[in-house]
Amino acid sequence: MNVAEQENASIGKLIIFSVSGEDFAVDIFKVCEVITLQEITHLPRAPEFVEGIINLRGEIIPVICLRKRFGLPPLEEKKDVRIIIVEINKHKVGLIVDAVKEVFDSNKSQIQPPPPKLAGVRLDLIIGVGRNKERLFVLLDLEKVLSTDEKIALEELKVER
Repeated sequence: MNVAEQENASIGKLIIFSVSGEDFAVDIFKVCEVITLQEITHLPRAPEFVEGIINLRGEIIPVICLRKRFGLPPLEEKKDVRIIIVEINKHKVGLIVDAVKEVFDSNKSQIQPPPPKLAGVRLDLIIGVGRNKERLFVLLDLEKVLSTDEKIALEELKVER
């Protein structure tokens, strides 16, 4: 495969969603489904960014607010809010996002490595920065959105219910 073929090689489908006016993406193969915002049962002692749990067809799923996880203010208008059910370390977790925009087929030439250093930004969460049409998006590493301790805490929340 020559260089041009490598750059145009598909890396797969990505789902683009927005949080606080910024676009983010994750690999569609990590997404189980996208649902509308539904009633969330809040839990005592849960980490601040954990909204609570939902019952999705008999399965209890912890739900994380990405706005809180990223240290952003709450959203006022919730009509487009969605919960993206993803698999992180073989466990389902719901991610509350402001809106789901689209699914598209991406190739290597659309994704660049993250900038080497940005003050106050956790670059370990970022796989890369991409372009879709005229907008930039941040490709998230779902496995690193939560620390090991936070993953353990989420598991304990599911067990303690």
